[in-house]
Amino acid sequence: MFDADRFNVLIVDDEPNIRSGLARGLASEADQIDTAANSEEALVKFQQKQHALAIIDVRLNCSMTGIELLKRMLQSRPQTAVIVITAHGTVETAVEAMRAGASDYIGKPVDLNLVRQQVRKARENYELRQENLTLRHRLADSVQMSNIIASGAAMEHVFRQVRQVAGTEATVMIHGESGTGKELIARAVHNLSQRSRGTFIAVNLGALPDSLLESELFGHEKGSFSGAIRQKPGCFEQAAGGTLFLDEVTEMSAKSQVDLLRVLETGEYTRVGGEERLQSDARIICATNRTAQVLIEEGSFREDLFYRLNVIPIEIPALRNRREDIPLLVEHFLEHFCMRHKRPLKRISSEAMLLLVNAAWPGNVRQLRNIIERMVVTCADELIMERDLPLELVKVSRTNSKLPKSLADAMDECEKTTISTTLAACRFHRENTAKALGISIRTLHYKMGRYGLH
Repeated sequence: MFDADRFNVLIVDDEPNIRSGLARGLASEADQIDTAANSEEALVKFQQKQHALAIIDVRLNCSMTGIELLKRMLQSRPQTAVIVITAHGTVETAVEAMRAGASDYIGKPVDLNLVRQQVRKARENYELRQENLTLRHRLADSVQMSNIIASGAAMEHVFRQVRQVAGTEATVMIHGESGTGKELIARAVHNLSQRSRGTFIAVNLGALPDSLLESELFGHEKGSFSGAIRQKPGCFEQAAGGTLFLDEVTEMSAKSQVDLLRVLETGEYTRVGGEERLQSDARIICATNRTAQVLIEEGSFREDLFYRLNVIPIEIPALRNRREDIPLLVEHFLEHFCMRHKRPLKRISSEAMLLLVNAAWPGNVRQLRNIIERMVVTCADELIMERDLPLELVKVSRTNSKLPKSLADAMDECEKTTISTTLAACRFHRENTAKALGISIRTLHYKMGRYGLH
C-alpha cells in the first residue's frame, strides 16, 4: 500500500550481514526499512510500496546489476532518491551510477555514521519536496476557487455547482446582486475547466455604448470606421480556447442581443467591416444582477437568448443570506489590507463584529471589503471598536438586530452568531473556541455542523 507521507527505505545487497547491519543501524532514521537480496526481489518490493530512498549495492550476484536496477527504479518513479554502495577503487562505477541518476554513493567498507548522514540528508530533501507539493496543491486549490472566502452551507452549494459544471462545455449564467462576486465564480469555473490554460476574458456589457460593443466583442478591420487604424481582434477571438465572461448581459441593446444570439446558434462571427467568417472557440459564462424573467416579460430581453445563456444557472446568495461567512471575510480582509497598506495587524472587537454580522450589506461583499479597508487605513488603534464603524452601518445593524422574531429563531441566530464570532476571534482554532465558549469540542463540532459553520 502506497503512503506518500512516510519515509520508507529499501536496502538491496546480496551480503546478509550488510543488509541486516544497515537495517539495524538505520532503524531510527526511517519510518520503515525493507531489505532485498537481489534485483528481482527488490523490484517486487519497490512496486508494492512507496520507497523514498533505495540503498543499492552496485555488484549483485544476480541477473541484473545494481546500475541496471537503479535505472529500472528511476524509470518507474524518478522522484526516488538512490544511494549506491561501491567497493574501493571503483570510482568509474560510482561516476556511472551518478550519471544514471544516483543521488550519492558509499564506499566499502561501509561507514555507518556516514550512511546515517546521507540518509538524513535524503530525508530532509524528501520532506522538503513533500512540503512543496502540499503547498502547490493548496495554492492550486486557492487559485482555482479564485480566493473565494466562505465557510457556510449557502456557498458550499455554489462550490458544488462550480465543480460539477467546470468539466463541461455548458454555457453558465450566474445570477446575483451587485457585489456578490459573480466574476470570482466565473473565474473559478474557468480555472477548474479543461480550458484553464486558455485566456479568461471579461467584458462588462453594461459599461459599453452600443456603438462600441460590436467592435469590442467581434473586433474590426482596418479602416472599417473612423479611428480604425489597424485590425483589432475582439473578445471572442481573444478568448479562443479559453473563456469569455459577459458581465451584466441583460443590459445589452436589442441589436446586440441579436448579434450575440447569432454567434451562439451558428458558432460563427465576422469582424466589423470584414467578410471572413471566424469560428467561435470560447466558452461563454455570463452574469446578471437583474431578474431576467421580469425583463423578458417587459420585452427588454429576448427569451430565446435567455434560454441559450441560462443552460446552467448558478445563484450567488447575498451577503445578508450568508451571515455565517462575515467573520471569516472580515478576518481575511483585515489581514489582506494590513499587509497591503503596511499596517500592523489589526483585530476587531466582538461588539464591532456583531454589528458587522447584523448589518444589511446592500453592496454585499464589495461593500464589506471597502469598509474593512477604510477601517485599516483610518483606525489608529490596533483594536477596531464599535465606535470606529461607519455611523450609517451601525444604525442599520442595530435596527436589523431588533426585528421581531420567534424566541427559538432568536436563540438559534444568537448562538450561531456567537459561535461564528468566537471562531473568528480565536482564529478558527477549535480547542480555543470551545474553551472560550465553555463547551466541549464534541459540542462545538455538533453545533458547527448544525449551523453550517464548516
